[in-house]
Amino acid sequence: MAHHEAVLRGYGLTMTQYTVLLLLTREGGLSGAQLARHCGVTQQSMSSVLSTLESKGLIRREPSPVHAKVQITSLTDDGRTVLDRAYQEVNVLERALAEAFTSAEYTALCTLLERATAVLVQQTGTASAAPPGGK
Repeated sequence: MAHHEAVLRGYGLTMTQYTVLLLLTREGGLSGAQLARHCGVTQQSMSSVLSTLESKGLIRREPSPVHAKVQITSLTDDGRTVLDRAYQEVNVLERALAEAFTSAEYTALCTLLERATAVLVQQTGTASAAPPGGK
């Protein structure tokens, strides 16, 4: 993640901002609540992320045609350009990582990381659901 973030800093992006731009490219217009869920952050945090991206001219927010209080977020042309450039550099990092392993090693690594992530997500959910003091 640190290497990804170093690349993204060159484009003035955080990892969460980059993820938002990726999501908007793949899924089209999304609400702040939908983006927050996809990124695993609170709606308050996402509001700040979206304000920053909007001030940079990378996204636009417009009222939903269905819900008056909901803002739908989409990429601007500048946002797509910045994302495309950052994505190319991130891909270079990911290809280099993949090439450091044989195909079987890389598959095993991904499987192990997915398993570790599942355990962490499960434990985090369990820990945040437990009352204070563990009782």
